[in-house]
Amino acid sequence: MITVTHADAALIVADKPAGLLAVPGRGPDKQDCLSARIQAIYPDALIVHRLDMDTSGLMCFARGAKAQRTLSIAFAERRTQKRYVALVEGNLPLRQDWQLIDLPLLLDWPNRPRSKVDHLHGKPSQTRWRAIAYDADKAATRVELMPISGRSHQLRVHMLAIGHPIVGDPFYGTQATRMYLHATELTLPHPSHDHDMTFFSDAPF
Repeated sequence: MITVTHADAALIVADKPAGLLAVPGRGPDKQDCLSARIQAIYPDALIVHRLDMDTSGLMCFARGAKAQRTLSIAFAERRTQKRYVALVEGNLPLRQDWQLIDLPLLLDWPNRPRSKVDHLHGKPSQTRWRAIAYDADKAATRVELMPISGRSHQLRVHMLAIGHPIVGDPFYGTQATRMYLHATELTLPHPSHDHDMTFFSDAPF
C-alpha cells in the first residue's frame, strides 16, 4: 500500500517504502516499483527524481511532460530542498548548528553501483548534517542530512567518509533489518504556480 501525500493536476508526492525500487530495473523480477504503482493510479505520472531502493520517504512525480520539464529544471537548478533522517553507527556530538561535508564523489566503476571519495577525479559534492539524538539500543546517532548536490549514494558515502556509516546500509554499513535512511521533508516550486510547497513524512524508525 502506497501513501500518496499530495496529488493535484500537476504534482504528486508519495511515500516510498524501503526495499521498493523507485523505477523499474532490468529483468521481469524488477518491474514492481513506486513509479509503476503510482502510474496505475495516475496514468500521466512521470518520474522527476529517484530514491535508492533501500531508502524510504518522499518522492515527487509530475503529471504530464510540461510539469516534468518544469520540475526537472527546478531540481537541476537546486531550487528544491530535501531533508533526510538517518541512524548512523557510533556517537557523534549533538549540536544545533549544521556541519558541512565537502568531499568529491566518483562512481566506483569496478564495484558499481558503489561510489567513493575521489579527490582527483570526483565531482564536487556537499552535504549538510547535524546530530540530534542518541539511540542507545543501536549504539547509533540520529542525524539530519541535507544534500546540496545530488550525487549517487552521496549521503551514504559522505557519512562513511567521516567514520559513521548509515546503520543497515548494504554497501557501506553493517547489517540490520533495513537501511535507516528516510527522506522526511521535500520543498519544491509547484510546476503550475512556482510557489514553494513543503511536504513532510515522519521517519518510521
